[in-house]
Amino acid sequence: MVKTMLLAVLCCGLAPAQNSSNAVARIVASANSFLSSLDEGQRSKVMFEFNDAAQRVKWSNLPTTMVPRAGLKMGDLSAPQKKAAMELLASTLSKRGYEKVLQIVEGDETLKTQEGGRGCGGAPMFGRDLFYISILGKPSVKDPWMLQFGGHHLALNITMVGREGIPTPSLTAAQPARYTVDGKMVRPLGAENDKAFALINALDEGQRKQAILPYKVADLVLGPGKDGKTIQPEGIQCSAMNASQQAMLLDLVGEWAGSVQEQAAAARMAEIKANVSSTWFAWSGPTTNGAPAYYRIQGPTLLIEYAPQPLGGDPTMHIHTIYRDPTNDYGKKSAGQ
Repeated sequence: MVKTMLLAVLCCGLAPAQNSSNAVARIVASANSFLSSLDEGQRSKVMFEFNDAAQRVKWSNLPTTMVPRAGLKMGDLSAPQKKAAMELLASTLSKRGYEKVLQIVEGDETLKTQEGGRGCGGAPMFGRDLFYISILGKPSVKDPWMLQFGGHHLALNITMVGREGIPTPSLTAAQPARYTVDGKMVRPLGAENDKAFALINALDEGQRKQAILPYKVADLVLGPGKDGKTIQPEGIQCSAMNASQQAMLLDLVGEWAGSVQEQAAAARMAEIKANVSSTWFAWSGPTTNGAPAYYRIQGPTLLIEYAPQPLGGDPTMHIHTIYRDPTNDYGKKSAGQ
């Protein structure tokens, strides 16, 4: 991650925090440090009850001018408050997960420069200032609480229940999906693309026939506003894959499941691996890397979708993804709800 991007997003040069055995205590300490940096009015805006169902679902891929968010806007925070907010986010995420978030945010700033997009009344639609942070419940090493961070093309819903860090449902997206910083190419969702094409092409002809859907899918099926909905698994069941192909699929899943701090990510990946034979992989579109293609990974506790957006121009430059756990979105199972 280039230094200028970090400086641009954080305004303070903060490096991602490293995980340790006291990860949960560090996350709670970071949350309390952020809250203590705010005045009373700001705290009243950023904090919600853990069971506030309306606040939980205030996330979208759309700009905040089209779907308003609650919480505190990053553009309204002072530099020290932004630093504290990003320290909190970094503590809940893995190094790669945090870096990906920064790249998505910086991509939205790039989009603002390219598009100059403004909504009703001339308000800006894109940019790093238009991301919101909120906390549901009181940060605790034991009791459940949630951190939300998002805006256009990003929605993180991270529920903390003891050692568990549950990042579902979360939406990660990118527009532009490729841009340059200091002469270096940045692809926020590049691994999600490249690993998927490697997997579909690692299947033999018979396996690909099973995996490729007989119809076109052009957008997320279970995206924003689809909480609680289910779809039937399609494609190829991973029990029909060999060990190498299954390992490739698990590595691809890790781009989402590995976004949170390492202890929580390891537990989540162990759960997904235990269910790999009951997991399905479906594909829609060409199998040559560089072409726009949709895919879905679906298991007993897992739903991932990757969908290029055919909204004019190059669809590979505008990507939406969703990551869900149909048994534990918003940490409902872990929190005993």
